[in-house]
Amino acid sequence: MIARRQAILRLRLAAPHNLAVPFDVVMQPLSFLPDSFAEYEDLKTILEQGSASFEIRSVCETTVRGRQFTVHTASIGSTDPLAPAIGFFGGIHGLERIGSQLVLDYMRALLARLEWDELLVRQLQSIRLVFMPIVNPGGMWAATRANPNGVDLMRNAPQNADERVPLLAGGQRVGAWLPWYRGRHGEPMEPEAAALLQVVESELAARPLSIALDCHSGYGWTDSIWFPYARTRKLMPHLPEMYVLKTMFERSHPHHGYTFEPQSHQYLLHGDLWDFAYDRTPAPNVFLPMTLELGSWLWIKKNPRQLFSRQGMFNPVKAHRTARVLRRHANLLDFLARAAFSSQRWLPQGNRREALLQSAIDHWYKSDAP
Repeated sequence: MIARRQAILRLRLAAPHNLAVPFDVVMQPLSFLPDSFAEYEDLKTILEQGSASFEIRSVCETTVRGRQFTVHTASIGSTDPLAPAIGFFGGIHGLERIGSQLVLDYMRALLARLEWDELLVRQLQSIRLVFMPIVNPGGMWAATRANPNGVDLMRNAPQNADERVPLLAGGQRVGAWLPWYRGRHGEPMEPEAAALLQVVESELAARPLSIALDCHSGYGWTDSIWFPYARTRKLMPHLPEMYVLKTMFERSHPHHGYTFEPQSHQYLLHGDLWDFAYDRTPAPNVFLPMTLELGSWLWIKKNPRQLFSRQGMFNPVKAHRTARVLRRHANLLDFLARAAFSSQRWLPQGNRREALLQSAIDHWYKSDAP
């Protein structure tokens, strides 16, 4: 640091007195750092290959150490505003690369299948798929959980939990020098978080039925599928629909191995984006947001040296484990697309919905009763 300051001082002293040295010359990006990262380059390749099939949008720009990255969305399928839609999201936390890799792998496979899969073509005539695979490219480039402003995007929504949350991990406003920083109270949400919510509002929640799957990693020994709420232990209004979806998936894939539950069963937190998006969904639309939490502790157990790497704490390091993760979860993404396509056959109504609500309460909440 001292040597760098001395170099800047020499540069300024050497310049003519009537010629100021521009700030961007003095503070040039560190040239030894890469200009991009693998997942971002993969996304650009997929978007280029799928330019004739995808509707591509740039919803946000972010800059980190002189590098600029665009937050992209890619949509495909029915243009009917009443058609069911599914959104696949990844990379909200920059360290969790495997979530982005999973979404990118599914996009790549989708383009390949479009060349021959007539069933997929017919499916896409009735539903819409929306992809936002790298929500936080600045954080992913910098290998940080937070975005370039030091804010944890999944703690950035304005609402607070109605009970005590885990210290720091539930969201804190002390400062960006600590993890899980929410941002300053009363300030606008971060650009990446606002862009995600805008995509949800315009592409998903405005429809009679929509589903979202947000891919994360780093918590637990097993893989989990979480749904609202994260801010409270109260029941989400669409608990019967979530219970039906869970039941259908278990019957279709009885050996899936997921723990399917409300996030509040694990911990509460402030500022969850999906709670915020869900509560803003206009009635009577049905919006079912889910978080796929890939349990990384088992990867660390099998390869303890990963614990000494920030990337290793959240992602499989060995190539064969990465390939296994990508294979394992493709069924879930396909299932959600099929469920949206066939929604008229399973969405509960009337007395059946009331009965399913009681079944869902018995399954998820009965043990919580006094």
